[in-house]
Amino acid sequence: MLTPYLDEKIIEAGCDEAGRGCLAGPVFAAAVILPKDFRHPLLNDSKQLTEKQRFQARAIIEQEALAWAVGQAGPEEIDKINILNASFLAMHRAIAQLEPQPGWLLIDGNRFRPYRDIPHTCIVKGDARLLPIASASILAKTYRDDYMMQLHADYPYYSWINNKGYPTAAHREAIKAHGLSPHHRRSFLGMESL
Repeated sequence: MLTPYLDEKIIEAGCDEAGRGCLAGPVFAAAVILPKDFRHPLLNDSKQLTEKQRFQARAIIEQEALAWAVGQAGPEEIDKINILNASFLAMHRAIAQLEPQPGWLLIDGNRFRPYRDIPHTCIVKGDARLLPIASASILAKTYRDDYMMQLHADYPYYSWINNKGYPTAAHREAIKAHGLSPHHRRSFLGMESL
């Protein structure tokens, strides 16, 4: 059972990202503020949900959240500042859109670059422990999947509709056959030798 908050008295925003391990596309992040009494049986770690369940959960989160936002950092930014910093940038862009601004940030993982003067707590496997982080995980993942499916229409040979930009064997073979697209991350290890 996921916990709804760390501190009942503070407005907390859960934050998570999606797409760090991909060869193509932006890294997406989401920030979500939930009511303290929020519960829903479908809400879980997004990695445990089917694709259909994630999109169902997204609609619930968008309807029930006090505030939510999605941010991204593109391949050129990833190549320039590296994927970790780009993940932080995408989170910052999501947090900046929240209204109200949270009093505390709950970050999935073990590292974060502070955003303004808002205190934060990093929680390893936070998307399997806290509802606000699980909700952010679902939004980041579904919005990124939507984006990669749109790109697939222009670049069908990479099969992004299936792999969403992750380094599958078929994706690597398509890069060998067709070269890199403008949406590929050129800085990722092994890209030059594909």
